[in-house]
Parts: sequence; C-alpha cells; structure tokens
Amino acid sequence: MFSSQERDDYFDRTVTMIQSVAAVEGIVQLGSGVTGYKDAYSDIDLMVCIAKEIETHTAKEQIYQALLTYRPQYIKEKKFGEAIFLLIVLLENGLEFNISIAPRDLLPVRSPLWKVVADKTGNVLKKMTNENEKFENNAVKYDTYSDIGFEFFYCAIGLEKELRRNNLIYSLKLLGTLQDYVLHIQAMNEQKKCHQFKAYETLNTDFTDRYLAAFPAELTIEAITLSLQQIVILFLEVMEDSAIYELTDRLRNLLLQRI
Repeated sequence: MFSSQERDDYFDRTVTMIQSVAAVEGIVQLGSGVTGYKDAYSDIDLMVCIAKEIETHTAKEQIYQALLTYRPQYIKEKKFGEAIFLLIVLLENGLEFNISIAPRDLLPVRSPLWKVVADKTGNVLKKMTNENEKFENNAVKYDTYSDIGFEFFYCAIGLEKELRRNNLIYSLKLLGTLQDYVLHIQAMNEQKKCHQFKAYETLNTDFTDRYLAAFPAELTIEAITLSLQQIVILFLEVMEDSAIYELTDRLRNLLLQRI
C-alpha cells in the first residue's frame, strides 16, 4: 500500500512527465483528489488535453512509454472513438492511475470535481470553464434511464420467472440489477449522482440500512423472494421522492401486487 506522500510524489512526477510531451496542451485533475482524496485507497485521475486531434495517437504512445518507467504491474489501454484514449495504470504498491487523453475540442465536464493543473496556452482552462457552465446549466446533469419504472418492473418479472425455474444464479444477477436501479434513484434524489459516483456510504443512513437489509439472508428461493419484495417496496418509496422519474399508476399497481 502507498502513503499519502507517495501518492503526492507520483502525482507531481506524472504531471511533469506528461507535460514534457510536446503535443500535450494541458492536464486536468479529476475526482476526489481535487478537494482532498477520499481515503488511502483513492486513485489518481487525470485528463490530458491534446491541442490537435491528429496528434492524439502519437501523444498517447509517448505517455504510455513514459509510464513504463514506473515498472507498473499492468497498463490497460482503452479506446473510445478515433481520438479518445484511457490508460489504466496499476503500480506494484497498489496505486492506480486513470489517465484519459483527448483533443481539446472533445474535453467534457461530467462532474464538478475538476481542476486544471497544467495549461501551456490558457485554452484548456477556457474550454473547461465553458463546458462546466453547460454542465451547471443542465437541469439533469447526469445520465438517466429513459423509462426506469418499466425497466425495474420488467426485471422483476424476469426474476420471478427464474425463481420458478430454480435458477438461483440468474435470480441473484437480476436482483442485483434491481438493487442498482434503486441505488441510482436514491443517489439522484440526494443530488449525489456525480460521474462514476461510488461514495454510497454517504447516502442517507436509513436508506442504506434498509437497502442492506434487502439482501437475501441465505441462498434459497424463499429468501430471494423476500428480498425481491423488500427491494420493490424500497423502489416505490424512492420513486415517490424522485424529481426526475415518474411511475405510472399502472406500473405502480403491478409492482404492489408483488409485495
């Protein structure tokens, strides 16, 4: 495990190293590190801005090679579109970097947790400020489901079907999907649904107690059926508090029949 000082040292070294790549115009820090890392397990999230889209691939290769000097356990490269990359870097001491690389025109703001830490031209801050204004003025700032009421109901009847088949593995998988819907709505209700939100321990304690109580006590059809009923009740309650989602009377009545 790494110390806070080690993480800070790696952060400074990495920013300096990435800035040295000619095509890099700037670097934006993302996530909890912007306001103070959540805990000793928090990783380092960076977004690297490339001035010209045509240079993105070359810059990514140079950053990749530079990161190899850390002798990481593994580097996973992901590609999103023609000019957007993500490098997930896992070091031997457990520290993780998530470094996205994109041309300036495609820089997004998906959370209020961002800070420009390097800017060779001043254009990176200007772009991020403009994107942040769009983010703040968006009435619904985060991804939402088009019809979460139906999706929940459809998943619930699928779970009932799998229980009748005595298919416990798939039943548990579907129960997990129902639980994810409930978590999503509650986080939105508490206005905590930031991009890649994972701080579920910050949600209302009464909700989290009831949510955790809805897990099956044992792996039996009866226990999973009880969990289904409890998660349906919780879903109906969080939907009542939602300012974003609505549940039709028809779907509400169909779900009530399952309690």
